[in-house]
Amino acid sequence: MIKIVVEQRESPAFKGQVFGKAGQYELLSGHFTGELNPNDPHNKIINDIQLAVRNAHGMVEYTGTFAIAKPIDMSKASSLLIYSVANRGNGGPVPDADGRVSVVSGWQGDVLPRPNAQTIVVPIAKNTDGSPVTGPVTARFINAPKGANTLPLAYAVSAIVYQLPATLDTAKANLTKRAGEDGQRMPISSADWAFADCSATPFPGTPDPAKICAKGGFDPAMLYELVYTAKDPLVLGIGYAATRDFNSFLRYEEKDAEGNANPVAKQIKYAISEGNSQSGNFIRSYIHLGFNQDESNRIVWEGSNPHIAVRQLAMNFRFAVAGGAANLFEPGSDAVLWWSDYPDAARHRSTAGMLDRCTASNTCPKIIETFGGLEFWDLRASPDLVGTDAKEDIPLPPNVRRYYFPATTHGGGRGGFSVLPPSAPNGCVLPANPNPETETLRALRAALVDWVIKGVEPPASRYPKLHPKSADDGQLVAATKAAIGFPSIPGSPSPDGLVNSLFDYDWGSEFNYNDLSGVITKAPPSIRQVLPTLVPKADADGNDLGGVPSVLRQVPLGTYLGWNVTAAGFNQGKICGLNGGYIPFAKTKAERLASHDPRPSLEERYGTHDGYVARVKAAAAKAVEDRFLFQEDADKLAAQAAASDVLLVK
Repeated sequence: MIKIVVEQRESPAFKGQVFGKAGQYELLSGHFTGELNPNDPHNKIINDIQLAVRNAHGMVEYTGTFAIAKPIDMSKASSLLIYSVANRGNGGPVPDADGRVSVVSGWQGDVLPRPNAQTIVVPIAKNTDGSPVTGPVTARFINAPKGANTLPLAYAVSAIVYQLPATLDTAKANLTKRAGEDGQRMPISSADWAFADCSATPFPGTPDPAKICAKGGFDPAMLYELVYTAKDPLVLGIGYAATRDFNSFLRYEEKDAEGNANPVAKQIKYAISEGNSQSGNFIRSYIHLGFNQDESNRIVWEGSNPHIAVRQLAMNFRFAVAGGAANLFEPGSDAVLWWSDYPDAARHRSTAGMLDRCTASNTCPKIIETFGGLEFWDLRASPDLVGTDAKEDIPLPPNVRRYYFPATTHGGGRGGFSVLPPSAPNGCVLPANPNPETETLRALRAALVDWVIKGVEPPASRYPKLHPKSADDGQLVAATKAAIGFPSIPGSPSPDGLVNSLFDYDWGSEFNYNDLSGVITKAPPSIRQVLPTLVPKADADGNDLGGVPSVLRQVPLGTYLGWNVTAAGFNQGKICGLNGGYIPFAKTKAERLASHDPRPSLEERYGTHDGYVARVKAAAAKAVEDRFLFQEDADKLAAQAAASDVLLVK
């Protein structure tokens, strides 16, 4: 059951701009409230829902924010709803010339409320006798600011600290420090630290369950690891049901439980979801857990595009942190990671696939999955393709297409054509990778719309395989310089030892690994084994092979990397977070020979500026022919190349 309240209507919105045949748009925002029956089979998979605090009707209640952009004149609207999954509360609805209804809403219960953020309030779990639910939690701290004596328990400034300690007695917790991940843990006496704030008051400071302070301060060179017992977990998995019910309401209902009108009633025939990174992982888990079937057994989304998302979202278990990444001791790759059924023998799991539940209920969407180079290096994409033993390619089901964007950073780079490299990302050694994903993604999301509404099949999947059927497929290999075929470039780092490995964690016997749900009883977990983590093979320049290359990748100005190297701090020399790198080519043969660079120079490759522009135009034309680029984007890229400084003689 949903109640929707429109609290603000801006009409016209977007500065009165006219969007093609759709005309002007208006923007609606407000709150929606829902109730969940914890005994409904559609909701039972929500972890701890039976322990969730209930309202006066015995139901589990939540309240979230929403924003809707729709044509003012709904007779000009298309029949399509696009639901964009917010990322850590960020994101807004986007109008377009086709008249689509664009929707965002809150789903992540540990996002800190702030202006323009999409948030949701979910209940905590309590034991049946009213006592607090407790459990072990690990917090890790690196690169503490110099001179800091107080650190927050929050993993991000945008997050609510809800994993609060059950007691402020430090004798009931364990704080250690060490100089490296493999270093010896050195215990810190319970008398030398406190759950407190020492920023204004000398140690032991002012008691504060959301912070820790250390006598004498924190050493920036050390990794600090805190293991403690937390209380009152949020039932974060409700975010899946809230998203299901809000989308279902907009699709199928005329009014809410109190008679408030659905602002897009009878206007929606199709719905498609899209999400990037964390929000793409949300889509994968939402489908896997069966939430694309609403409480009336109807399909919610006919299509989905999880982009740069290769894990599952760590949200539906006790004391989950929905905004985590893929750092050590963070769940996410422990679950089912493949669309088709696969026997995960390496981890001694049952055969399963992410589409099992929606297949049983006949509610699977059409899926276009897109990701790039960094997802292999830092987010462990290879098990999605070849499983945890890395022995065979896992086939895709008919309703899934997969497209790999070779040699890109997380979400793609700035694009354009320039011999001047971008600056290095914060904390990284190499310049930022400029290789873009935007234009290719735009074409593929349009292909998803055509697939859903018109039944037009998208282009065939293109991604690297372990056993390719043609040279165009590329190959997956071990993450070593030798296996990749990466060139020796003077003054540049090697990829050896950088890949973020896939660990088989032991989270305890109460954790449901395949679904990433249940209860963690071992924190931090032990590591049972290190599993194969493969990456794409490279050409002689060091650029990834296979997939759907951008025009810039096809007519490169350097080596575009799905990895970068940390410049300083605790992780110096290791992979630099979610950042790809870039190593430009020499401009002339003389420069190349002087630096002993084995990669041909721009001069040797393209001859002149006009020669480069001609190559760009040819690559763009082929991409248009293959349906991976719109003609208007091809024209834009050709104009950018013509106006660039590549081999330009002044």
